[in-house]
Amino acid sequence: MNRITLPLLLTAAALLAAPAMARDSHLAFVSSEKDHAITMVDLATLAVVGVIPTCRRPRHMQRLHGDAQLMVACSDSGRADIIDLATRKSLGKVPLGDDPEVFDLSADGRTAFVSAEDDGALNVFDLASKKQVGSIPVGKEPEGVKVSPDGQRVYVSSEVANRVHVIDTATLKVVKNIPVGRRPRRFAFSADGSELWVTNELGSSVSVISTRELKVLATVAFEVKGMRADDITPVGIALSRDGRTMYVGLGRANHVAFVDVATRKTTALALVGKRAWGLAVSRDGSRLFVVNGLSDDMTVVDTATAKPLKTIAVGRVPHTVVIDD
Repeated sequence: MNRITLPLLLTAAALLAAPAMARDSHLAFVSSEKDHAITMVDLATLAVVGVIPTCRRPRHMQRLHGDAQLMVACSDSGRADIIDLATRKSLGKVPLGDDPEVFDLSADGRTAFVSAEDDGALNVFDLASKKQVGSIPVGKEPEGVKVSPDGQRVYVSSEVANRVHVIDTATLKVVKNIPVGRRPRRFAFSADGSELWVTNELGSSVSVISTRELKVLATVAFEVKGMRADDITPVGIALSRDGRTMYVGLGRANHVAFVDVATRKTTALALVGKRAWGLAVSRDGSRLFVVNGLSDDMTVVDTATAKPLKTIAVGRVPHTVVIDD
């Protein structure tokens, strides 16, 4: 399969009979695995303003090309729901195979790359036809998926193999397997795309990969006073809007680390809720939204001071937050 020969993705209106495009709803959308729903939080008041029912065990979410819709992967339903951001209703379904968790979209928005943990594969779906068009074997228990800014590669983390698999999106072939830390989970690119940062949940660290040389350049280890290394379990990661700081959720350590990208040093630790995993940054960069999976809430952090502003109950076992501001 070649990128340029994929069927053209229909417009949102043609594909799912969607209403007029909506942007900037000034809401945070948080998936709740146990409530089978998405909680909406008003960004001005930081109050819950509603709930959107969805398929079972919603986890990873991402806005579709054009930002009018939200794609929600539901592990127990084997599909994604497509939520219209104007009406906050489900418009349709896209099959994603057994137990989908994390996905990313191709640069043109036509293709979804989905980690299939049970299959040990990266599955590829055409969103217009709603058909699976490829499957690439990778290491056991793949999770994190990240498409390069130029769309030419997709990176997949294997939790058991402790590797990052680099796949060419034109040929759907693995071109490199990169050893990293223990149990790699999620990814974030540096601002210029020259580095890919991957969190190592059982390694209490982040591996920094050169996207040109496809090798690990450095390992950033984390420490939290009064906690053992086993309690520091990095998963979620997000880049600041100015590209200078990488935010890393430290899981069971109940903190988020602020890491200077240039020096790769931790400059601050923000106290948040239990099992801090999912992260998202506001458009102006002033706030960091942290989903806490074991305390069933979301902490909003002031990025200038690394201080929590408010913690909001957002449903049982929240997984991912998407900011629409």
